Amino acid sequence: MQALKLYNTLSREKELFTPINHPHVGLYVCGPTVYNYVHLGNLRTFTSFDILHRYLKHIGYQVRYVRNITDVGHLVGDGDEGEDKIGKMAKLEKLEPMEIVHRYTQNFHQVLEQFNLLPPSIEPTATGHISEQIETTKILLDKGLAYESNGSVYFDIEAYNKQGGEYGKLSGRVLEDLLTETRDLDGVGEKRNPLDFALWKKAAPEHLMHWPSPWGEGFPGWHLECTCMSHKYLGDTFDIHGGGMDLKFPHHECEIAQANATYGQQPVRYWMHTNMLTVNGQKMSKSLGNSFLPAELFSGNHPLLDQAYSPMTVRFFMLQSQYRSTLDFSNEALKAAQKGYKRIANGLRIIKKIQFLPEADPTEIDPKHGEEIQSAIQGCYDGMNDDLNTAVCIANLFTLLKKINQLHTGQVSLASLGKESFETLKSNYMTFLEDILGIKEELPENWDSMIQGLLQLYKEFKQSKQYHKVDEIRATFKSMGLIIKDMKNSIDWGYEE
Repeated sequence: MQALKLYNTLSREKELFTPINHPHVGLYVCGPTVYNYVHLGNLRTFTSFDILHRYLKHIGYQVRYVRNITDVGHLVGDGDEGEDKIGKMAKLEKLEPMEIVHRYTQNFHQVLEQFNLLPPSIEPTATGHISEQIETTKILLDKGLAYESNGSVYFDIEAYNKQGGEYGKLSGRVLEDLLTETRDLDGVGEKRNPLDFALWKKAAPEHLMHWPSPWGEGFPGWHLECTCMSHKYLGDTFDIHGGGMDLKFPHHECEIAQANATYGQQPVRYWMHTNMLTVNGQKMSKSLGNSFLPAELFSGNHPLLDQAYSPMTVRFFMLQSQYRSTLDFSNEALKAAQKGYKRIANGLRIIKKIQFLPEADPTEIDPKHGEEIQSAIQGCYDGMNDDLNTAVCIANLFTLLKKINQLHTGQVSLASLGKESFETLKSNYMTFLEDILGIKEELPENWDSMIQGLLQLYKEFKQSKQYHKVDEIRATFKSMGLIIKDMKNSIDWGYEE
């Protein structure tokens, strides 16, 4: 096993990852509220935890990855009052709430597939776990850590902290300061304390989604679903809980309080949070008009975009920064990522084609090539083991790419590399790119035969000096984002960088 260190938001330190039940790992990530199209901020979070999922599997762990779908209980404004986000959209579009859920869940899955994210092991929904949420609420009432008020049930923050709870520890907030700073909010009259949060909300007559409960018709509070579903599928205490940094407070803080109060122990060993996206140095937000949907990126149809960018370009762009760093979105950064992606994808295509010649003379082996390859591979692992620093990993992959290009152009011979070093180079380059970073070539597989046919025609037209035909084929390749390479002893193609 690799010695993996992860930054734990709870301790504010990088810690050696030690699973509770080796080699099994329980991973829970807060999924989307499916009332609208998934945006790039969501995408960065899910991509970051896709990398964690992939890397844990690569280094030998058996991962149960749970990522929920919020399909009820998340109110406009993220508080305890107001309309349900899904219900509001259903009214606007004159649809059933579950039609909204189905539409945007499908979109979410389609986008993640475009960006080559692996699916989770389990994808539970809030509406599928209403009974578990009611039972948890009953437990908290019985323990005196929740109270009913006018048909709603609230978690009692002060009672929890008096019993040894540490509400505010994850986000570094002090309860007394929070109480002092809290303003009077609509609906606070039902609460003993403005910080108390809803476990179960009484449904107003106009509320579209509601269920019977011991306290009347209502719906679960937003924070409760993750506590119930993570417990059901991962147990009292599990290894890793992740999400965007915007969820750290109050959502994850409330999850800890609920779980600790219900089950009598800390629910999670390692808390991980991804940082935000900015656009040209500004926070990405709809109100500023600088937020992007994936479809807008793919088409280039956005006033802030100079051109279209492919899913793998955007994925590669995101991985050029460590997940806890702020990532600034700009045309310049995306264009640089596009060039980097094409270079590294060219290397992937080239190394897959190269076959080691069995008749190579072992006496010609130059050991320095093997040393350079091993050093770069270790650099990849060092980066990933240092809190998933994909930027360091990619820098070392470019070192391996240099060796691949030298083989391709004949600057380095296979004989001087040796079979063992060549196989090490090939397997590790492919593994880190495809299996760990999730980077793949974007041309459909069946294009290869068409491209080879065009290259054969190109060669024949060049030999017969039909240069207008040669130029036409070059133009065809360029229109597909490809180039033709006239090598010393052959003709090849690549991605236009």
